[in-house]
Amino acid sequence: MVYNDDIYDLTFVKFDIEKLLKAYQQLIETVPYSRGIVNGILLTKMLNGTSGDPRGIFWITNKEGIEEHREKKVDENLYTEVRPEIKNTYFEKVYNKLSQHFVLGRVRILLLEPRKCLSFHRDPEPRLHIPIISQPGALMIVDDFCTHMPADGSVYYMNTTKYHSALNGSEENRIHLVATILDTIRK
Repeated sequence: MVYNDDIYDLTFVKFDIEKLLKAYQQLIETVPYSRGIVNGILLTKMLNGTSGDPRGIFWITNKEGIEEHREKKVDENLYTEVRPEIKNTYFEKVYNKLSQHFVLGRVRILLLEPRKCLSFHRDPEPRLHIPIISQPGALMIVDDFCTHMPADGSVYYMNTTKYHSALNGSEENRIHLVATILDTIRK
């Protein structure tokens, strides 16, 4: 695969794809997706104990070329605990390992259905992506750069503060674990 400064594999961390798939299958047996263009399951919860919202603010450029925001602002700093449903699962291990390198906001499972595409938009923070189920027709785009992230346990940095999109041109659901990056922990 080809990557650039806005989408790249973090070579210092990798996870077991079979354990990710098993944890995902167990999760969807008990926790429903919130529905939308991208269906989501939050793996983290807010400090006050509420589950929160898998969707958050983003910006698009309208037909007049003016940038507009959509959705509501989410305080990513409040999402500091894993949900009880993922305690003692492989997802908790993934969260703990990523937290050694990054200050994380929301951590979510996002499902993009076959033949679907997101709007070309930008987010307030960059994201980490761990593909759990992905096919060559599932593509990520930042500015004019496009690539596929294979589901092999790799963790990908994606600069989602730039205009980007995801499309699933395959015949199967595309499943990614997506974590908001609030800061990098220096070691």
